[in-house]
Formats: sequence, structure tokens, C-alpha cells
Amino acid sequence: MTQGGAARRTVLGAAVVAAGAGITGLAAGPAAASGEGGGRGGDGGFRDLPYPTVIGHRGASGYRPEHTLGSYQLALDLGADVVEQDLVPTRDGHLVCRHENEIGGTTDVADHPEFASRRTTKSVDGVSVTGWFTEDFTLAELKTLRAKERIPAVRQRNTLYDGQWAVPTFEEVLRWADREGRRRGERVWLHVETKHPGYFRGLGLGLEEPLARLLRRYRRDGRDAAVFLQSFEPSSIQRLSRLVSAPRVVLLSAANTRPWDFEQAGDPRTVADLVKPEGLKWIAGFAQGIGPTMDLILPRDAAGRLGAPTTLVKDAHARGLLLHPYTARNENTFLPVEYRRGTDPAAYGDALGAFRTYFEQGIDGIFTDNPDTGLLAAEAFRPGRRPVNG
Repeated sequence: MTQGGAARRTVLGAAVVAAGAGITGLAAGPAAASGEGGGRGGDGGFRDLPYPTVIGHRGASGYRPEHTLGSYQLALDLGADVVEQDLVPTRDGHLVCRHENEIGGTTDVADHPEFASRRTTKSVDGVSVTGWFTEDFTLAELKTLRAKERIPAVRQRNTLYDGQWAVPTFEEVLRWADREGRRRGERVWLHVETKHPGYFRGLGLGLEEPLARLLRRYRRDGRDAAVFLQSFEPSSIQRLSRLVSAPRVVLLSAANTRPWDFEQAGDPRTVADLVKPEGLKWIAGFAQGIGPTMDLILPRDAAGRLGAPTTLVKDAHARGLLLHPYTARNENTFLPVEYRRGTDPAAYGDALGAFRTYFEQGIDGIFTDNPDTGLLAAEAFRPGRRPVNG
């Protein structure tokens, strides 16, 4: 598709409705049925978001320690259209916001001698990980910890804020979003990921049911709710589709990888299969979008330079799926080679140029650690601008 702005969203919206007709989970949930739609009555759904949409990746994690209320607040203050949360459980079943269940790199748990014996090694989705894990802590214990910067070698300035915030529960985030929505007079959009859902279900700590309960409690369960639900495990999105009607996104990693639930089920398909037309058709049966790594849209060669774009944007749009690729960042170390400036990996490169190249592909939105940079680049494509490669 090459339409921009409202016209483009209308066409994509029609495709979504057509693809979703009769699919379990697309009927309006309690909030939508009451006219609330997860926010003020009469508000539209995700097709009314600005295009391209800028999603604060773990908040404004380029400037504050990730997955803290400080990071979420800054993302919103910088103008992010949507703010992301990753969810993992505590031992007593509370959902908290961490990118991973291992918290040695994102909290000061190593400085707490009372928790020294909790350090252990586990296999998480087939990978051996050593550290401290949220599922071994009660919420009360976890609340004694403080968040810190995950990659201080790249983001030394962020360490200024180490210790300023606790690990938030998802319910605290929902309350924050409601408060901010009332203060600003508009809905605050969230992008919520279930992390390692199969692993946690095996521990008796399934994520989807408590997430659905919270979404219903805060009236974010309807088809027009101001929330996206996302996971790298398609079965988690299928399960959520049976619990709530909120829009759903399947995350896609490198082409040669397999979702962990596919590994467990013996499903031989890889991500390369899922991005083919037949795989996208299957995803459209229970989700409204995909969140591919940017390399699936603009592959990099062995030297780290961008190659020719794939047909994924066109193919996904043809099946009514929006695309929210990840992750755009300002630092040289994360940028394609042609957008790096100087030799310092922590210095900023030509991030605006990289963003513009990404947006030119016709993507619907992007995850970024730097929402202000993304918004500045997005302005050239709002509203109604046509992707230059269309």
C-alpha cells in the first residue's frame, strides 16, 4: 500500500475488518460494548493513531533506565504516541514491567545481601541464564529493589538516574496511564508484551489470564481499547484473542529463528515462513499486526549496510496487517554503517537519516528508545505523505 495519512488508514482498516470477520476474539468486549473502548466513549481504535506511529520502546529508554515510571513519563512528555511495557510475573503472581525476568542487569539486586542466595542458573527458552529472576521474588521483596541503567557503557548519562525508581507493576502503569489521560484530555496508548509466556505457563505463572483480568478491570479489553498486545510466541496472542478483543501484534525475530512455542510444539516453521504470504495470512487470522525486526524489512549485509528492501511491508498490508518494526536508536552502535558518524560507538550518528529511510518503506509505526528523534523524523510523513519508494 502507498496511501498516506487518513486515506491509508481507511484502506488498511477495511482490510483488517475483512480479515477479522468471524474470527474469535474480534467481537467487542465489555468495555467496547459499553462504549468506553478502553478510554473516553466514542474514541476510535488504532487506525486513528498518527501515521507513522512512534512507540516509546520501554519508555524513553535512551534517556532514562528502561521500564520505570520515569522512563514512561518522559516518553509521554516527549510526545510518544504509544508507550511500551514488557511483562513478567512475580512468585506471587503479580505482573511487573521488566524486559527480562532476569533482573541482575536492571536492578540493584546484587547489592542486597539478603537476596544473595537467590542467584541461580536457569534455562529460559532454551538459553542458560545466570542471575536473579522475578519468579523467585514476591512483589513485596521486589519492591525493595531499585531500577538502574541496563547498558551503562553506551548510556553513561542514564546512570545519573540509577536508584530513582522502583520496578513498577503493570497495574501501577494502568493507573498512571489513566491519570495522565485525564490530565491531558486524551487516551494514553500502551504496547504490552508477554515475555516468555510458555516458560512461565510451565511454572504455573501464566501471563495471559492475569493480563486479561487487569485489562477488563481498567476497561482496556475492547476492540477499540488504547492498547496493543504483543508477543514473540504466536500461541500467546491466540490465547489472548480468546480472552479480550484488544488489538494484537505478533513479534518476529530473525528470519532463521523459530518462536519458542513452535520449538516446544514441534512446529517446523521459522520466521522466514511466517513472513511469506501464507504465513501472514495465518497470522491475520488472530492478530491485527506484526512487529518484525527491521532487518526483515531492510536487511543488512555482512558489513552492516542496508540492502534492498524486502516485500514484507506490501505483503503484510495486503493481508490487512499493520507493521510496527523494532528498534530504532540514536547511537552509532545500533545504526546501519552508512548512518554512523565517527568512531565512538556511544556517540549519536545520523539517526534522523536512518528514521527517514525506515519510514520511507511505508511502515505503520516504529519502536524507538528516542521518541523525540522519531517524532521529528515522522513529521515529514504526516499527514498524507506518500512513501517515496511506493
